[in-house]
Amino acid sequence: MEKKALLVISFGTSYPETRKKTIEATENRLKEAFPDHDFYRAFTSRMIINKLKTRDNESVDTPQEVLKKLKAAGYTHVQCQTTHIINGYEYDITLKELKAFEKDFASLTLGRPLLTTVEDYEETVDIVMKQMPKLKKGEALVYMGHGSDHHANSTYPCLDYMFKMKGYEDVYVGTVEGFPELENIVPLLQEKKYKKIYLAPFMLVAGDHAINDMASDEEDSWRTVLEDERFKVECILEGLGEYAGIQNMFLDHLKKAQPVTEM
Repeated sequence: MEKKALLVISFGTSYPETRKKTIEATENRLKEAFPDHDFYRAFTSRMIINKLKTRDNESVDTPQEVLKKLKAAGYTHVQCQTTHIINGYEYDITLKELKAFEKDFASLTLGRPLLTTVEDYEETVDIVMKQMPKLKKGEALVYMGHGSDHHANSTYPCLDYMFKMKGYEDVYVGTVEGFPELENIVPLLQEKKYKKIYLAPFMLVAGDHAINDMASDEEDSWRTVLEDERFKVECILEGLGEYAGIQNMFLDHLKKAQPVTEM
C-alpha cells in the first residue's frame, strides 16, 4: 500500500513572527495542494536548528533526519520541495542528502529553488513589483539578497538585469555576502541623483539580515550607509514567502519535481 509524505525544506529562521508569515504560509499552501500526503518540515541551517533547540526547546529536523524517520515509518512516496531562493550551497547539500535515500523509497522527488529557469526570473519580477510601492521620479528600490561565494551567486546580477529588461530601471539588486555589494550600488544611485531609496529583502523571510543588516540603526547597516550618503530611506520588512504568487511558484516547482535519481 502506498504511504505518501510531503517534506518542505527551508533554510529556516529564528524569528517566529516572520516564520509564520513566510515559511509556514508557504508550507500551508503546499499542504493544501497535497491533502493525501502527510506533512513534514526540515531546516537546512544547523545554526538555526541549534538556536531554536537552546532558546525555545523546539526541535526541527534536518532533511536527512526526516528521511530516516520516513523510511522507518514505511513511507513509499516522498515529495520534497525546497524554499531556497538560489541553486547554491544549501540546495546542493539538500540534494546530496536526498540522494543517499534514493533507493529507500518507491518515489523520492525534489522541486527546484525559486530562481532556476529564465521564466522563474520573469515571473518573480512580475510578482514582487506588484507588492512594492509604485516608484515616483527620484525614487529607487534596492533589494538585499543574501549572496554567496557559490557560483550560483550569479543569480543576483541576472535578477538585476531582468528587472531592467522588464522596464524597472530604478530597481537594483545587491547582496550581503556576495556580489554586487551595497558599495557597488551606491555610485549608481548617486549618478541617477535619487532622493529616496526603498530597501527590501530579497529573501524568503524578513529575518536577521533584513532586521539588522538592512534596516537597523547600526553604523554599517544598509539603511545607515544610505542615510549617511544623504538619501531618504524607507525599509520594507516583508519576506518573499509572504506573497501568494511566490508560494504558488514553489507549488508549481513541487508539481514539476524530478526524481532525485535523475538529478
